[in-house]
Amino acid sequence: MATVALVLGITLLFGWAPLGAGATSQPPNIVFLLMDDMGWGDLGVYGEPSRETPHLDQMAAEGMLFPNFYTANPLCSPSRAALLTGRLPIRNGFYTTNGHARNAYTPQEIVGGIPDSEFLLPELLKKAGYVNKIVGKWHLGHRPQFHPLKHGFDEWFGSPNCHFGPYDNKAIPNIPVYRNWEMVGRFYEDFPINHKTGEANLTQIYLKEAVDFIKKQQANQQPFFLYWAIDATHAPVYASESFLGTSQRGRYGDAVREIDDSIGKILKLLQDLGIKENTFVFFTSDNGAALISAPKEGGSNGPFLCGKQTTFEGGLREPAIAWWPGHIPAGQVSHQLGNVMDLFTTGLSLAGLKPPSDREIDGIDLLPAIVQGKVIDRPIFYYRGDEMMAVRVGQYKAHYWTWSNSWEQFSQVATFCPGPRALGVSRLSQELETKLHLIYILGSDPGELFLLMPRFSSLEYKDALLRIFPIVEEHKRTLIPGEPQLNVCNPAVMNWAPPGCEKLGKCLTPPESKPKKCFWPH
Repeated sequence: MATVALVLGITLLFGWAPLGAGATSQPPNIVFLLMDDMGWGDLGVYGEPSRETPHLDQMAAEGMLFPNFYTANPLCSPSRAALLTGRLPIRNGFYTTNGHARNAYTPQEIVGGIPDSEFLLPELLKKAGYVNKIVGKWHLGHRPQFHPLKHGFDEWFGSPNCHFGPYDNKAIPNIPVYRNWEMVGRFYEDFPINHKTGEANLTQIYLKEAVDFIKKQQANQQPFFLYWAIDATHAPVYASESFLGTSQRGRYGDAVREIDDSIGKILKLLQDLGIKENTFVFFTSDNGAALISAPKEGGSNGPFLCGKQTTFEGGLREPAIAWWPGHIPAGQVSHQLGNVMDLFTTGLSLAGLKPPSDREIDGIDLLPAIVQGKVIDRPIFYYRGDEMMAVRVGQYKAHYWTWSNSWEQFSQVATFCPGPRALGVSRLSQELETKLHLIYILGSDPGELFLLMPRFSSLEYKDALLRIFPIVEEHKRTLIPGEPQLNVCNPAVMNWAPPGCEKLGKCLTPPESKPKKCFWPH
C-alpha cells in the first residue's frame, strides 16, 4: 500500500484540537448511521404522511437537514465502498465490465472485494487515535482478505452479506454473523428471521452493540468512530416483536419505527454521557427505496422518479441529517449538493487529518457547509456500473443514458419504476441520449417530469449545456478506472467455512471451484 502523508492540524473553528504534542483535548467522536434501502420520503421531516419518525425528525430539528444529498451508486455494495473510500465506485473497483451499465454488488459467490490499495476511513482515523467499530452489514467482500478488521476497524458485529435466506447449507450456505474475527452463528439458524411474521430481534442486538461500544470508549476517554450500518429496511424486512404491527405503513413501517426508536436511544445516550457536543452524528441511506419490493417491503422516495437500481432521482437522492449540538445551530437546512463520499473527507477533517494526496478523492469536506452555512459548487455524477448515466450541475440534471430495467424483468412483473412513468425517459432498454441530452431543472421539477425543451427554451437549454459539457468532458478525460472487482463469481468461495466455524460445529464442505463471469441482469 502506498505511503501517504497524513497531516494533523489545529482546527480551532470547531472548538477542539487534534491529538498531538501539546494537545489538551481530543477530536470529536464520529457516528455514521447508514440505513439500507431507506428512501428520501420515509421520514416525517421529509413529508412522510404517517409522521412515525419522531426521533429522526427531532434530530433534524436540532441539527441540519440536507434535501439535496446523494449516494454514489443506486446499489448497496458500491455505495458503501464509496462512503468508506471517498471515491466513486468506478475508481475504487466496485463495478463490473461484464455488461454495459450493469449494477453489481457482493453476493456470496463474488470473488472480489475492497482492494488493499484503497484507504478506508477507519484505517486513516487510527492515525488520530480513534477506536473504530462497524455494526451491521459490511458488504465489501466476505473472503478473509476483505475482512473489515483488516481495513481499519477494531471491532465488528454483523454480517458480510445481506440477510437473504434461509438456505439449505448444501447448494448455498446461510450467511454468517461475525463478532470481530470469527463467526458466532448464521442467519436463520442462530439469528432467526421469520419471513411469515417479519419478526427478528436484530435491530435490538445492533442497538446494544452500539450502546456498549459508546459507553466503553467514553469510559476509556478514547475518540471513537461508530459505523452503524443496519439492514432492517432491506427485504426481507424485519422488526422485533414489540414493533410489529405498530405502523400505519405495514411491516416496512414497523422496521422504520424501530430504527427511529433506536436512533433516539443512541442520541439520548450521548446526551446522558455528556458527550453530545463532542460527537458528530450523520444519518443517511445507501441508496433509494427498493420500489421493486414495495409497498409491503419497500419504502418511499417521495416526489422522485423510480428507485433503487436506477439513476433517476429516486435511485440516488437520500435522506440526510447532520447533528452536532453546540456546533450546528438548530433547525438548519443546507442546500449544499452532498454525497456519501463526502463523509470520508468530512470524517478526516473532523479528526484533523488530510485526505490521501496520491489519488483522486471525490468527496468534499462538508464542515464549511455544516458549521458556516457555506455552499460549495460541485457536480454530482450518477453512475450505473461502468457508465456515467447522468450529471447534476447546480439545478440542472442532464441524462446521457437512460434505462430503468430490462424488458425481460418487466415481463416478469419486476420493475424499478412502478406506477406513473416519465414517457420516453424511464425506458426498458438502454438509450444513449447524444442527439439531445435530456435536461431537467430539479429545483422546480424534482420528479423529472418536465423536460427542458430546446425549441421552447433554447437559450436556457444552451446555457445549461455550456455549464454541463466542460465538467463532464474533464471528468471523463481524467478518469482512471480501478480494476473491476465484481466480474468473477465462484460457488466455492461462498460462506462455507468462515473463521470460527469449527468452534461452533458449523463448517460446511465447499463445492469444486468453478470460477465464471458473474451475470448481472440489470
